[in-house]
Order: sequence, then C-alpha cells, then structure tokens
Amino acid sequence: MAINKVILVGNLGKDPELIKVPSGTSLCKFSIATTERFKNRQGEQQEKTEWHNIIAWGGLAETCGKWLHKGKQVYIEGKLQTTSYEDDNGTRRYRTEVVANTMQMLGRAADYDGGYEKPRQLPQSGTTDSDDWGMDDVPF
Repeated sequence: MAINKVILVGNLGKDPELIKVPSGTSLCKFSIATTERFKNRQGEQQEKTEWHNIIAWGGLAETCGKWLHKGKQVYIEGKLQTTSYEDDNGTRRYRTEVVANTMQMLGRAADYDGGYEKPRQLPQSGTTDSDDWGMDDVPF
C-alpha cells in the first residue's frame, strides 16, 4: 500500500491565479508559506520558511480563486505531484506541487474579501423556503 498525502497550514504569498485550461476546466495556482520556529544550539530563536506550490482543479479552483488572497491563512490537504519540463536552454527542470483536494479558510471571516454577508434570517412563519435560505448563501 502507498500513501501520498500532504497537509499544510500556511499563508498565501500572493493572490491566486485562476485560469481556464483548453478543455474548459478551471485551474487555480497559488503558493503558501509555512514557517517553522525553533531554537538553535545557542538557544537563539530561529525561523525557517518553506514555500509550497499549490494547484486546485474544477469547483475547488473556482472557490480558491474567489476567496483566497495574499497573506490569508489556509489549510490545504492534497497529494504531491512532480512534473518535468525543459527550460529555454534545454535543461530538464522539475517542479513539485501539491494537488489540493481540500481547502479550508482559516482566521476570521472578516479577513476574507471584506467579510461574509450576514446570514439571512429565517422567515417569521418558521418555514425554510429554498428561495429564502439556500446553499447559494454559503460563500464556499
């Protein structure tokens, strides 16, 4: 049995790039930074930051492109994928990225795009008509 699973909590380095590939599927690319804090042998506080390239497809890509912004904290779950290409000099290069299958925005709701809309109140009659209260009201 093989397992390829990545879990990251980090901050976006820049706004995501959302594109449509020729097939019409949405693709979102962005990077997040994770920072490890530790003390060296002299007892001095140190930091080491790693950058992770993230890609998301389809509906998840659309959600990431709409709601994620530079500096925001995010939880990503996915798998590692390495691709190769030739640069302009003909040198083979490799790129490792995380293909996200789960994304969760962390922090306060107000940190995302000026805050979420306030939830609508249920009708006074106590009914839950789908036109008054539905999944279209959920921002993700």
